Amino acid sequence: MDKLLEIMTRLRQECPWDSKQTHTSLKPYLLEEAYEVLEAIDSKDNEAMSKELGDLLLQIVFHSEIAAENNHFDFNDVVQNISTKLIDRHPHVFLDKDLHTAQDVQENWEHTKVKNERRNSILEGTPKTAPALLSAQRLQEKAATVGFEWDTIAPVFEKVLEEFQEFKIEYEQKNFNKMRQEFGDILFALVNLGRFLDINAEDALRQTNNKFVKRFQYIEKQFNNDPSAMKQASLEKLDAIWEEAKNLDD
Repeated sequence: MDKLLEIMTRLRQECPWDSKQTHTSLKPYLLEEAYEVLEAIDSKDNEAMSKELGDLLLQIVFHSEIAAENNHFDFNDVVQNISTKLIDRHPHVFLDKDLHTAQDVQENWEHTKVKNERRNSILEGTPKTAPALLSAQRLQEKAATVGFEWDTIAPVFEKVLEEFQEFKIEYEQKNFNKMRQEFGDILFALVNLGRFLDINAEDALRQTNNKFVKRFQYIEKQFNNDPSAMKQASLEKLDAIWEEAKNLDD
């Protein structure tokens, strides 16, 4: 870590690109590196994960160095803050409090944040800029810690079907604004269903997106990556090749 911090300090002093960066200009890179870590995890590539975690760590060091230059905080403050937070939020490990299940730990974590950070709502703390599916999952998890949760999965399934029927009614009435609201309700209900089954909606959809890309690119290869040739083919032909791609996955 000392070597990395020294490198970062020198880059800020001697590199034209690094020296002109700000917290704001680095935002896209921070997000990009986080998603590249997720991609490495999904691909189960340990070597790539090691490299991408390093890239993500660089962003933290970069922001810390900029803050230190302005006498706001430094990397040691960042480490100290998270160390204190981890001890405070794990009293079952570092103190004498009894928390026996993962659910107990999560509830204590969320409730401690409300108390220590003087939040007005247990739902606070979910970034407004986070992906919508991820936000939905976190909001539901937070609400569940105070008992706002069904006891069984049956009503969760029923809620999904209920929201779909409400969407269908608005579709038949051509009420676009209501359709959009009901479509959001369907997604929110599906996130809840996934949560009951320990399925992360954001991860699941990202993996489906990746699967779609892989299969669609297989179709493109059959037409030598010629969009015009694909356009002239029938949907039945494209669908038949899609099925071939699915079988390759299996």
